Amino acid sequence: MLYGILFELAYFGMHLVGWILVFPTTVERVLWTTASLTLLGLLLLYLFAWAIGQRVAPAAAQFLFQKEATTIIEIATLFPRWAQVAIHAPVVVIYVLARGYILVESFAVGQIAAKVRQFYDRKEPFRISHGSTNSTRPRRPGHALDISKLANVLEVNAKARTALVEPNVPMDRLVASTLKYGLVPPVVMEFPGITVGGGYAGTAGESSSFRHGFFNDTINSVEMILANGEITRASPTENSDLFYGAAGAVGSLGITTMVELQLIEAKKYVKATYHRKGSVAEAIKDIQTETTNDAYDYVDGMLFSKEHGVVVTGEMTNEKPDNTTLQTFSDPWDPWFYLHVKDRTNASPSPVTEFIPLAEYLFRYDRGGFWVGASAFDYFKFPFNRYTRWWLDDFLHTRMLYKALHASGESSRYIVQDLAFPYSTAEQFINKATDSFGIWPLWLCPLRQTPPPTMHPHTGEVEADGSPKPMLNVGLWGWGPTDPATFISANRELEHQIRSHGGMKWLYAHTYYPENEFWSMFDRPWYDALREKYSATSLPSVYDKVKIDTQRTRQESNSSWGNWMRSQWPFGGMYGIRKAIQSKEYMHHRETPWKRINERDPNSS
Repeated sequence: MLYGILFELAYFGMHLVGWILVFPTTVERVLWTTASLTLLGLLLLYLFAWAIGQRVAPAAAQFLFQKEATTIIEIATLFPRWAQVAIHAPVVVIYVLARGYILVESFAVGQIAAKVRQFYDRKEPFRISHGSTNSTRPRRPGHALDISKLANVLEVNAKARTALVEPNVPMDRLVASTLKYGLVPPVVMEFPGITVGGGYAGTAGESSSFRHGFFNDTINSVEMILANGEITRASPTENSDLFYGAAGAVGSLGITTMVELQLIEAKKYVKATYHRKGSVAEAIKDIQTETTNDAYDYVDGMLFSKEHGVVVTGEMTNEKPDNTTLQTFSDPWDPWFYLHVKDRTNASPSPVTEFIPLAEYLFRYDRGGFWVGASAFDYFKFPFNRYTRWWLDDFLHTRMLYKALHASGESSRYIVQDLAFPYSTAEQFINKATDSFGIWPLWLCPLRQTPPPTMHPHTGEVEADGSPKPMLNVGLWGWGPTDPATFISANRELEHQIRSHGGMKWLYAHTYYPENEFWSMFDRPWYDALREKYSATSLPSVYDKVKIDTQRTRQESNSSWGNWMRSQWPFGGMYGIRKAIQSKEYMHHRETPWKRINERDPNSS
């Protein structure tokens, strides 16, 4: 008995220390407390039995069992087996579940960190496998570190208005989790499959970014595994250089394993207004003006031609006029958002206002992937109308489109570029780019600039008070030249035009810059110092990860009969469809989690 008490005191003492520690989630804190209280109960029971057992045990044994016993332990053995199990089982189950949850959570990250350390010790390069991607950069073979299981929403703290999530949580699941609490992330990427980790490690600027900045500007802290296997935390007050430097650095400084996000109040609807504009200049000017209107939560725009532009403003609200029909975009018979806006503004030069459920608005561009999905119809020379879009709806959400695009090899001749410019040069660039490529529509998105040093696109322009000037993003997405050499030349000319107009491209897509030209746009000494400080020199650099090796790409395309076949119409496209079907990504939009709460008042109980 004495040895049992001493052991229990020592073990409980270790748990008692945990009461002063900070746990990443409320769940883990509650479970640790539960495990500690369970141990405390056992300890008190031991002390009770030791202190008074010899006095009461004989009488208790006679009263309960009409047998003799001298200690509480002996009395316990007199109970039937089922009673002993019934008494001990709840204690054991509670303790095992509480401890097991914490151990499983910590083991997942610890296991990844151990593998990273092994690569580091062997000086072997590796890439991260997330399970999905929205990048159009070619994938290279090599050692892969699978972190796809880090895909949980760990906690939504309604009081603090924060969410603690793992990196592979996609936007649709994040929004569904936070809407239950009447909250929503300030910046939500328009494609539901983009992940939290991708938004932090990449560049994610959306229609609310004129107000809140890039997605990483809405993050409070991150947990990361450094290239040497060390697990660390970064925030504006702790390892702040890593916190800001890793944003946009495409995973070249470490592996994100947990993120604490800011949340804001959600409302039921977005009051969306479509403002028709008659020129590129008018659309750009109006977007800049609308971003100064404090009433708007969302501002973006589309250019259908040089004579037809639309500025879209959105205001979150819980009210809508009586007898107003809500507009949705997620069902197979719903219109694609860009076609709907084009039709509504063709019919009326005056502003058109609609009420859209909040989640529907956030993911309004999912079906059709803005307008990239129309290119699939063009590729297969298939009729493009409401009925064919309904029939093929499973293939026309962004998750499926990206799977097919990667597998088909058509990304090697498709222009997918987001480009940030000063407002003053955006019109001139758009006129040149559309004359060169003939790509319409274009997307316009106002952005709050991150001051350098940063790996985000930036212009370096500042206001009179020294604050960074806003930028305008131009989304240029469409077919490029079919000949590989001409395609590369066209991209290099595009990069030249971007720089000559004071702009920068986002790094998720094809990058053809020579290394010296690439680094002339960024603060390389700052970046290299971060890699040295945080033991990241064994990881591929940003340039290593984003550059297109044109010679290697050409060799790979001709390296096998299968690769050659995929480069021939229509076999590449058919192969892409096959791989997309095999991925079963269509199940995500069929079981969209936010649809079940789409009509629910987020402020109701």
